[in-house]
Amino acid sequence: MNTPTSTPILSLKNVVKHFDISGGLLEKLHFTDGRLGLQSTIVQAVNGVDFDILEGETLSVVGESGCGKSTLARCVVGLHKPNSGEIYFRGERIDHLNPKAMMPYRARMQMVFQDPYSSLNPRMTVQKTLEEPLKFHNPGIRNGEIKDRIDEVMEQVGVDPLWALRYPHEFSGGQRQRVSIARALMVDPAFIVADEPISALDVSVQAQILNLLMETQAKRGLSYMFISHDLSVVRHISNRVAVMYLGKLCELTDSESLYNTPRHPYTKALLSAIPQLGVKKSHIRLKGEVPSPINLPTGCIFHGRCPYADERCIREIPEVRDCGTGIVACHRVEEGSL
Repeated sequence: MNTPTSTPILSLKNVVKHFDISGGLLEKLHFTDGRLGLQSTIVQAVNGVDFDILEGETLSVVGESGCGKSTLARCVVGLHKPNSGEIYFRGERIDHLNPKAMMPYRARMQMVFQDPYSSLNPRMTVQKTLEEPLKFHNPGIRNGEIKDRIDEVMEQVGVDPLWALRYPHEFSGGQRQRVSIARALMVDPAFIVADEPISALDVSVQAQILNLLMETQAKRGLSYMFISHDLSVVRHISNRVAVMYLGKLCELTDSESLYNTPRHPYTKALLSAIPQLGVKKSHIRLKGEVPSPINLPTGCIFHGRCPYADERCIREIPEVRDCGTGIVACHRVEEGSL
């Protein structure tokens, strides 16, 4: 695992992202107290997330489907503009930039998507796919340099450079994901967002891609924001882990502390669900269903499923507090009763 520095490469300050899914005017019309009015339907995907990612660090963001992980990732690289909050890359604020002003940061920040087949253009060969970002960010580059660069990166990710004229459908799932990683590396980025890059792959291939990411990080000094719902995978690649639930940060701490001494009840429930051969352990069964991000609960958003919730949890939103090894947002942890 790479050793990070103490300098943040990325900083998120109270980032909020909501989506209006109301539709047209007629769909917004609603009767309330006998009066006709307009009512918007808002999905509250990300709600005030704060954290830093250090130079050379892998910070993993985990949680159930729908917790806002991928939305947050897309806000970080500029695919979504946050409704409020601030995002800084190496001390420069980037969340408010227009596409032209954002362009210099595009080469420094890249993204690897979950499904390699849908993220690659089926009409473009691997060579075209890899040379496109290089030509875009380096207009004066010579053809010979492009070819050398493609060969170098393909070898680095474990794909034979002789296959550069093949199309995506001629590769296996693992090979396609290697090509996706190669595309991200072509412009020599400093920071990569990996949005569930192994969830669509076979278990045997997952280990290969994880090892590739870690080896590439060590060679290039990369920083990763690794998105996943698989805590067993996250343990092997992460320096720190952030746990999200319904768009909010529940806990953030170093990998060892999270797995050995989890603090938040939601983190404990997630860890108890990891299957382990030959180990008998009690599985924490959460009650109820995940609430809708359209109508978030009052107080702590987890109180409806938490086995330790009390009246304070229903009324008050917990503050994110330092717990020694990291930060956690839980009234019971704050009170010392958990």
